[in-house]
Amino acid sequence: MTVHFIGAGPGAPDLITVRGLKLIQSCPVCLYAGSLVPPEMVAEVPKGARVVDTSSLTLDEIIAEFERADAEGKDVARVHSGDPSIYGAVAEQMRRLDALGIDYDVTPGVPAFAAAAAALKKELTVPEVCQTIILTRTSMKSSAMPDGEDLATLGKSGATLVIHLSIRNLARIETELTPLYGTDCPVIVAYRVGWPDEQFIHGTLADIASKVKASGLSRSAMIFVGRGLVADTFRDSALYHKDHSHTLRSRSE
Repeated sequence: MTVHFIGAGPGAPDLITVRGLKLIQSCPVCLYAGSLVPPEMVAEVPKGARVVDTSSLTLDEIIAEFERADAEGKDVARVHSGDPSIYGAVAEQMRRLDALGIDYDVTPGVPAFAAAAAALKKELTVPEVCQTIILTRTSMKSSAMPDGEDLATLGKSGATLVIHLSIRNLARIETELTPLYGTDCPVIVAYRVGWPDEQFIHGTLADIASKVKASGLSRSAMIFVGRGLVADTFRDSALYHKDHSHTLRSRSE
């Protein structure tokens, strides 16, 4: 018996990996985070499969489901949104499974920030403008940030920031990043990427808070901050330049 942690991607049912879908189609037990994973994502479970929406369950209740499946010798598709490695709340489940001696594996998924960049038709690593992306969040009720991971520290890099789980902290984001990025620094708020009600709000550090307030958005959004979001005068990448050679292509004469 194995628990398969599966990254379902940002929300669109056709953005799950082939491996992830095959596991869902084969497992007689499926647990999914219904608040973030649409029911369509798990619609192809086998006939008669036990399907559990874990959005209202505690960790102990989820582990009890794993133990029940283990006792019955049934594999479990444990479906999470995005990619399990990023704010996936899987580490504590794996720790419990290790203690119980229950086998598990992980299938990656399309992370929401990558799906947002695709929908926006943006490359986040623009030559000589931005070559670093920092995925982070701000301190909220659920948990504090470790020392040294505050926005004022991370922002000193000038990197493109992708701030998760922080839509209600826009005032703090403006306060901490404006001295580092400037009031006119581009900001994009990406709401429910991959869902039918997907929405993007474009602004700057100076006005994004008021724009988001006017929109009524209060959850399920990422905040992109950085000059590379609107860069259009960057040089071409060396990768395809005629004067650049590598092992598969000689430089043009």
